[in-house]
Amino acid sequence: MSSSLKITDVRTIVTCPGRNFVLLKIVTESGLYGVGDGTLNGRELAVAETLREYITPLLIGRDADQIEDIWQSLFRGTYWRGGPVLNTALAAVDVALWDLKGRRAGLPVYSLLGGRTRTGALCYAHAAGETIEETTDRATVLMERGFRVVRVQTAIPGTSGTYGTAAGSVQPEDGPLVEQFEPAPYLRTIPRLFDHLRAQLGEEVELCHDVHERLTPIQAARLAKELEPHHLFFLEDPLRPEHPESFRLIRQHSTTPLAMGELFTSRWDCLPLLTEQLIDFIRCDLVHTGGITEGRKIAAIAESFQVQTAWHGPPDISPIGHAANVHLDLATANFGVQEWVEHPPEVADVIHGGPTYHDGYLNVSDAPGLGCEIDEQAAKKYPYIRGWLPVTRRADGSVHDW
Repeated sequence: MSSSLKITDVRTIVTCPGRNFVLLKIVTESGLYGVGDGTLNGRELAVAETLREYITPLLIGRDADQIEDIWQSLFRGTYWRGGPVLNTALAAVDVALWDLKGRRAGLPVYSLLGGRTRTGALCYAHAAGETIEETTDRATVLMERGFRVVRVQTAIPGTSGTYGTAAGSVQPEDGPLVEQFEPAPYLRTIPRLFDHLRAQLGEEVELCHDVHERLTPIQAARLAKELEPHHLFFLEDPLRPEHPESFRLIRQHSTTPLAMGELFTSRWDCLPLLTEQLIDFIRCDLVHTGGITEGRKIAAIAESFQVQTAWHGPPDISPIGHAANVHLDLATANFGVQEWVEHPPEVADVIHGGPTYHDGYLNVSDAPGLGCEIDEQAAKKYPYIRGWLPVTRRADGSVHDW
């Protein structure tokens, strides 16, 4: 091992420039370093403590060049392997090591992954409103900015705090926001939303919708079938992940393209949906599935079954996580689309660099590594603020999946 690649310091940085992030900086004996993202929304401190107390001692003295061996040892060597907390911590390490390798080589990460397969990554943004008309207006604004793909959500009449709308994003300080969901009004409203959107926006724009794992298999099959005339780009996360065989029922009744994977944490979660071609887009979050190393393997499996990638790109991962997405997007033959959000301005005080948007596509610079930097002093100005993921209840008060 070259002494210059010996890991001597691992810094876990918890900061809240507008929202909480868990960042990682791995430093070698020569001063060469890499940065990663280990943010798990609502469980940030669990990941931070895992990194500090369990993973850092295993990294000190290791050869930073050995990404695959470090990945295997951290994943398989824990015995209690997998899950969102451990695999998010693993992703932070993995992304930082890829960044470090790129800095050492003087090459962007996408070059280390095989080079560009495209000039930019097609992306989509979110349009949401309290009414169908408001959602349509916001989709129009995004189209005027050049977006060719738009995810659409609207508030459901008779319920409160609908997911994906402004009313579903305001968090009380004393505990989780309680949303309300009922399948019947939801299943009536979403087809009406797409009726209106297609009438107003035409057929040229690609449209997506996120169910957020709230339906039963037969309800999801009904929705997918009713949305067929509107030619969705995809219907996202229609079912919970625990029983992937349920996707067979949707496939039997509809040709609406399906996307799934936001709650997956490993390639094994994906396998039934990929090998049976029960979905069309795999939507894992690289920051929650072990990083770029695991993402490459998931994409390779998906390619064999004509499934495209659509990595999760929410506001609760940092620009470093988004950069990892786009570097992999650019180097992946079966890339489909990339979710994209714009962070609050104060995020740029802490994290410099990241993907850039232009006319419907994302790109990254040719800077070595991921092209991101962490200002550790600025991060201290934004201390952690306890946050909560919302919870969902039915009209009768019983708990429902968020």
